[in-house]
Amino acid sequence: MSRHIVITGANRGIGLELARQAAERGDRVSALVRDPAAARDLSAVAADAAEGRADGPKGRIEIAGADVTEPASLERAAARIPGPVDILICNAGQYRGRGSLGAGDFGRDAWEAVLMTNIAGVFFTVDAFLMHLRRADGARIAVVSSAMASSARAPGGSFIYRASKAGATNLARNLAADLAGEGIAVGAYHPGWVRTDMGGSQADIDVATSATGLLARFDALGPENTGVFEDYRGEAVAF
Repeated sequence: MSRHIVITGANRGIGLELARQAAERGDRVSALVRDPAAARDLSAVAADAAEGRADGPKGRIEIAGADVTEPASLERAAARIPGPVDILICNAGQYRGRGSLGAGDFGRDAWEAVLMTNIAGVFFTVDAFLMHLRRADGARIAVVSSAMASSARAPGGSFIYRASKAGATNLARNLAADLAGEGIAVGAYHPGWVRTDMGGSQADIDVATSATGLLARFDALGPENTGVFEDYRGEAVAF
């Protein structure tokens, strides 16, 4: 069954692989990026879909410009993208301030950039696309979070990122409560420690493994498990 999936931060890493795999299975993908002209890898995947290559994606990918920290930008993107939207994937994220106290970038600019992208960006994205989600039958919102959001796993360091993902997970759970009556399910997901620019070359899994698992979790999301916080394998993450 073909779905319409909107993905933020689709120009690289997990977002790019989610777009590729979703299109490959036949979904229509609306890929949101800040600068479409600079999204060369995404453009190549979209071109494969448009050409219908035997070894390329079978669905289609539409690229749209949107800055998740700017509500007006998201509203313009939502107005240009025809609904309904079956799955909204809030994947855009920033990671600044690695390290411990005194050893990382923990200035005002870093806090503002990460919190605006990783928390407010999720809220702004959901708010802009809510009209399209309401038109779908059994719509779902997937927030790409992290096990680093967990207070049960708090080894210290990376303060900004950990706080931002805790906030995003809390937001997902509150959205789940607010939208349950409308039949819109919301979940937060740990993608694993993934070999990306953010995760680094020593991470546990590749992007294909993470994206395959995440898409399976998004497909399994529904009214019966709305508010879930789990990893790409379906294992619960303590919050």
